[in-house]
Amino acid sequence: MTSTDQPDVRQRLIEEAARTLGEEGPSALSTRRLAADAHTSTMAVYTHFGGMAGLVAEVSAEGFRRLIDHVAAVEATDDPVDDLRRMAAAYRANAMENRHLYGVMFGSTSVAGFPREDSDVSHQAFEQLVAGVARAIDARALRADAPEVVAAQFWSALHGFVMLELTGFAGVVDRPEEQVLWPMLAHLLEGLAP
Repeated sequence: MTSTDQPDVRQRLIEEAARTLGEEGPSALSTRRLAADAHTSTMAVYTHFGGMAGLVAEVSAEGFRRLIDHVAAVEATDDPVDDLRRMAAAYRANAMENRHLYGVMFGSTSVAGFPREDSDVSHQAFEQLVAGVARAIDARALRADAPEVVAAQFWSALHGFVMLELTGFAGVVDRPEEQVLWPMLAHLLEGLAP
């Protein structure tokens, strides 16, 4: 079995590309370096991704797939508003566990003109939140409004906090998660109550 045929080489290349982009930026991203860091050949980048642009796009798509998996693990209950809170917690947990991928997904890590995401998989991530909001609207826990609009508001608040947290700016208070994130989302949901 060659180094390009190893079952985990694709995943190693994704992880190394995300790490390199997150820690050093796009100027440090080269086929030769990634292959060395992933303990494979440069040919593996072309075999698995068709080149560097394909690899960077896959880094973003992998980030969205992990986000989808984290949020999908939240089981629906009889309380759709609490389900939204738990989805937010899963979203945040994913970002904390996959910092480098998250940076590429949402553009906080420069990828110097490379494609950032697969629109289908990023749309699926948003649709999870839309479905959660729609459940809350159907249960009359949130006022009747376009679920996409409410989901976009909720995601914007959540994402803004997570980005501040990842960059260290949420530390302007002692307990940012308790003092900022959860009260902010609670206020938003209360404001959307029927």
